[in-house]
Amino acid sequence: MANFSDLYLNQLDEHIEVMNMARELAPAVSSAGQKWLESLNKGGKILLMGNGGSAADAQHIAAELVGRYLSERRALPAIALTTDTSILTAVGNDYGFESIFSRQVEALAQSSDVVVGYSTSGNSQNICEAMKVAQAKGCYTLALTGQTGGTLASLVDSCIAVPSQSTPRVQEAHSFIGHMLCAFVDASINRESI
Repeated sequence: MANFSDLYLNQLDEHIEVMNMARELAPAVSSAGQKWLESLNKGGKILLMGNGGSAADAQHIAAELVGRYLSERRALPAIALTTDTSILTAVGNDYGFESIFSRQVEALAQSSDVVVGYSTSGNSQNICEAMKVAQAKGCYTLALTGQTGGTLASLVDSCIAVPSQSTPRVQEAHSFIGHMLCAFVDASINRESI
């Protein structure tokens, strides 16, 4: 029988190692936060998407923006493209799974918007297709990926690639990065020091 305390500590050590390596991402996260703020200040919105656990990350950050992260401020326009089951199933059925996000970006995105795609591999076809549409519409595009950035790295304006190949560790870092982007926006809107 496995020793779950050892498993816990080994996984915790991996998490700490990845998060320590993620220190190198600070400039990229800061730059992305500035783009989010510029978009929101121009009346733009943040569109977020992902598959599986990454869909949950997209929904989580959209909720933090529309609701609040830590401090009171105006509600901010953010949409998780993962939440409308009627759109997802209709588009998936009629056009294919690879189109479930690109059709929504085509319908909803404006050039002042930021389009965010979560993909631990960086190779999710439906995210890649959506980013192509977002680029064509003039949106600022941001990918949050794992180690190499995959195909997405070449399709977006900015790729924040967490230095790990472990899906759970990448997703844990994505959650932290999403929170930091929200913290940047909150602090800037409330004119607190960052």
